[in-house]
Amino acid sequence: MKKTKVINSDISRVIAQMGHFDLLSIGDAGMPVPQTTEKIDLAVDNGIPSFMDVLTNVLEELEVQRIYLAEEIKTENPAMLKKIQDRLPETPVTFIPHSEMKANLKDSHAFIRTGEMTPYANILLESGVVF
Repeated sequence: MKKTKVINSDISRVIAQMGHFDLLSIGDAGMPVPQTTEKIDLAVDNGIPSFMDVLTNVLEELEVQRIYLAEEIKTENPAMLKKIQDRLPETPVTFIPHSEMKANLKDSHAFIRTGEMTPYANILLESGVVF
């Protein structure tokens, strides 16, 4: 049995297949996901699992060099923005319009759907390298 923190087989597989500059997305329960993008659906109830719980878990295995957030998170969900920035204080952030974030999901290896029910709780993680 796998000993590391990411025990979800689909998430673990996607992370293992990622290379430098590849994208992995995590988001709220309402984010529309293109049919061509793999969706790993973890949502079981309102808030379960939370966006931050899933993000923290993924960061145990994925080396991230940059994150992308919706510009709208600044005004529509500043509490979530603060949590993300606190969790990734040294990681560069690029803010993009939410419409662009939705369009960029087609380039993501997968979208991990959480039970998060707060607006704009979505992130694109850009994979870095460990050397």
